Amino acid sequence: MIALGCDHGGYELKQEIISYLESKKISYRDYGSFSPEPADYPEYAHRVAHAVVNGECEKGILICGTGIGISIAANKVKGIRAAVCTDCFTAEATRLHNDANILALGGRVVGPGLALKIVETFLNTPFSGEERHSRRIAGIEKD
Repeated sequence: MIALGCDHGGYELKQEIISYLESKKISYRDYGSFSPEPADYPEYAHRVAHAVVNGECEKGILICGTGIGISIAANKVKGIRAAVCTDCFTAEATRLHNDANILALGGRVVGPGLALKIVETFLNTPFSGEERHSRRIAGIEKD
């Protein structure tokens, strides 16, 4: 199950991602926002982050205008590793090396074609499990 969330700057791209997920028969839960009306991204970032941390969803996808604000808000939740990705290489690397559990996208930064390729890469790339990467993730998780 994939948790989805966005503010008004990511609403249109979220709709594209929903269509993609449905076409691939990937289950998801939409945590809002549910319209292009102005919305505050921290609310949706926290909803998605808690769904991932609590095990309701395996991974999350968050979208705001740049992906930056919503990822910062999500990363405030212990256990979340949200990464802004603007290309397939960073999406692959953040899964392989950082075991990122939330992908953040900028609805005003990447077009829908590239965004869907980034989503596909993020969802289909496993964590490498290499000791050096596990050790670094443990360092990130320290209080």
